[in-house]
Amino acid sequence: MAARQGAGAPSDGASPESRTAQDGRLEARQVRAMFDRIAGVYDLLNTAMTAGLHHRWRERAVLEARVGPGSRVLDVATGTGDLALELARRVAPGGEVIGSDFAEGMLDRARAKAAGLPAPARPRFEWGDALALPYEDGSFDAATVGFGARNFEDLGRGLAEMARVVRPGGRVVVLEITTPTRPPLSVFYRFWFDRLVPALGALAGRLAGRRSRVPAREGELSIADAYTYLPNSVRRFPDPRTLAGELERAGLQEISYVLIAGGIVAIHAGTVGTAR
Repeated sequence: MAARQGAGAPSDGASPESRTAQDGRLEARQVRAMFDRIAGVYDLLNTAMTAGLHHRWRERAVLEARVGPGSRVLDVATGTGDLALELARRVAPGGEVIGSDFAEGMLDRARAKAAGLPAPARPRFEWGDALALPYEDGSFDAATVGFGARNFEDLGRGLAEMARVVRPGGRVVVLEITTPTRPPLSVFYRFWFDRLVPALGALAGRLAGRRSRVPAREGELSIADAYTYLPNSVRRFPDPRTLAGELERAGLQEISYVLIAGGIVAIHAGTVGTAR
């Protein structure tokens, strides 16, 4: 889920000093440090927060990528690598998956997961800046991002970079949490994200703090802060229709999206056109 935010001025108009976990806006260095810090509890809390359903959501996103044996795929903001691992199973044999992220702590977890897999189903994990991907134009059959697009400081630039590295006719897929608007799910969602998710983060932070002898550096977000930021980052992220418009502005065609899990999760997909 981690993703390089970029070094320029904030695209949302907020100054770096005004960006906090409470409003879901952080500087690049804070996001990177945050994901490095929560890497050890990230998978466990993901499973707890979604009742394990996040794996099914990733499987659905992989279907939207329309890849198969022999395909080459880039997973941006790969985090601990779950989406990249699912993609690797789909493109084997003969395919290749690269998982890119800017948080080394998350990449270490991803590499550990992949280490025991047979070579045909083993992704390669690399450090990368989502806003300046180090790959040639049109070098992948698809590019995906799972629960990481909301961490792009410049969403349009991040989507445009994903489109740039995909060949004409290839796919760009965005899997992201969204905010349901209809009760009773919207009521439950607010309770879950506003109360339970931060509480889980606070509990995880206390447990991790007891095991760690290394104190947090000054200005660094705690695990509890991180799980305040994550729900708030969902709230300020564009709604599904607006995000579809961002994909169009990034140069994608045949854009569609589907809401799953009762409207909590959105999967957007678009095709890279022949004319750039």
